[in-house]
Amino acid sequence: MARGKPIYEGKAKILYEGPEPGTLIQFFKDDATAFNNQKHAVLEGKGVLNNRISEFVMQELERVGVPTHFIRRLNMREQLIRHVEIIPLEVVVRNVAAGSIAKRLGISEGDALPRSIVEFYYKDDALGDPLVAEDHITAFNWASPQEIDDMMAYALRVNDFLSGLFAAVGIRLIDFKLEFGRQYEGDMMRVILADEISPDSCRLWDVQTKESMDKDRFRKDLGGVVEGYREVARRLGIIRDDTERSDTSGPVLVASNGEPTT
Repeated sequence: MARGKPIYEGKAKILYEGPEPGTLIQFFKDDATAFNNQKHAVLEGKGVLNNRISEFVMQELERVGVPTHFIRRLNMREQLIRHVEIIPLEVVVRNVAAGSIAKRLGISEGDALPRSIVEFYYKDDALGDPLVAEDHITAFNWASPQEIDDMMAYALRVNDFLSGLFAAVGIRLIDFKLEFGRQYEGDMMRVILADEISPDSCRLWDVQTKESMDKDRFRKDLGGVVEGYREVARRLGIIRDDTERSDTSGPVLVASNGEPTT
């Protein structure tokens, strides 16, 4: 499918005009960034894994009633998505103390929180994506009270579903980031899930070893970043180790029916 002109390039993705009105093509890059782009590397294969993991998760969320911008995967690095007006907020759901909340509140990393906590951050790289309260959001008209309610409800539903999905394959969902957008259909508007859900946007720990399987491997110079992402994909059944293959190129990406794909 032919892309249109690029309309936005972020740290890990590029958005192109889509083939039909109301659509975009989302391209997953191999770039890895941390600390507001102060740390940067290109990790071969990361974009392919994020594309496939996000495809799988978005499809599963649609099945449980969470509306998303995902339409279909086009190839190993591209998705066809709905064009939405991005709400300038990052919605973070936390189940376990890690990262900034541990530092801000003096909680030991790895401690379970009393309950899942939803936080909002204003999307502005120049400001370092600051933590904001609901009063800030409504005062500056970043989102309406109804949109805040919708985002929180969807975020908690996503948390419940993903916690079970990952727990079933021996992974603990520590926290994750979501983004939402406004989709307009005539005079109607609804809030839907946008961006991606992948090890770039989630903290994922092995249940037994507590080993990180996400972008913290890059942030903390632990090495094995792509290997961690690949293990997440393998456990979810997105890739498999094909022992019948004669070459040594590693795991094979598979389709939803379990057959190898290209």
